[in-house]
Amino acid sequence: MNKIKKFLVIGNPINHSLSPELQNYWLKKNNINGIYDKQRLEFDDLKDFVLKIKSKEIAGANITVPFKKEIIPFIDKLTPESEGTDSVNTILLNKGETVGYNTDIIGFEKAIKETNYNFVKKKVLILGAGGVVPSIIFALQRMGVKHIMLSNRTKLKAEELKDYYKKKNSNENIITVVDWGELPNFDVIINATSVGLKRDQTLNLDFSKIEKGKFFYDVIYNPKETNFLKAGKQLGNQTENGKKMFIYQSAESFRIWHKIKPEINEEINKLLDQ
Repeated sequence: MNKIKKFLVIGNPINHSLSPELQNYWLKKNNINGIYDKQRLEFDDLKDFVLKIKSKEIAGANITVPFKKEIIPFIDKLTPESEGTDSVNTILLNKGETVGYNTDIIGFEKAIKETNYNFVKKKVLILGAGGVVPSIIFALQRMGVKHIMLSNRTKLKAEELKDYYKKKNSNENIITVVDWGELPNFDVIINATSVGLKRDQTLNLDFSKIEKGKFFYDVIYNPKETNFLKAGKQLGNQTENGKKMFIYQSAESFRIWHKIKPEINEEINKLLDQ
């Protein structure tokens, strides 16, 4: 009998992750002898974790906050997308080498495409500067946005991210940093912080003076409506949570590991909404 392949998502915190529900559904649907679980790790555990992938104890892994950048020194090779964002969320062992992928970019792009919102020449305010933000910036630049504004409680982190992208695109200066709490004129606002994972959490930002017709996007998908999205909706704006991004980036990870494009159907939506 074939050995059961073990897959994991690692992060800290990790309880909110619905990756096991989704990946195990696809494993079963495609008759793959595998199991997918979640594990909370500390920074000091990352080196040993990657060694477990190299020794085939773990067949593949997803990486979530706060380890998407921190795991890179322990990985042998990066795809151009991972290198371009300094961010890895999927690891595969290929011919004895660990390869770091970034499926967040394609996940975000596909999710946005389904909203039918046109990002060309738009001004985008991103709240947060870690985790998935480098991937969102990468995708927004490909979508042709006019201006990206970064706002983070620790301003230095936002400045470092801006400088990183300026080096990568020396002829472009579409990224600026604004103080936390400041709400400049924007078309789209993206919450890429973890504020909202707990239902009672709020960003403490006053959106009441903002004109209607904006687009509020939250990368959080569990809970499905954060206080940030509730505020946006109550003020007459378009809102979208991170569920579709999560599904599409997960599907791309599944394809990388198993060379199978998993089916995305209504059953998955029900599974994640339970």
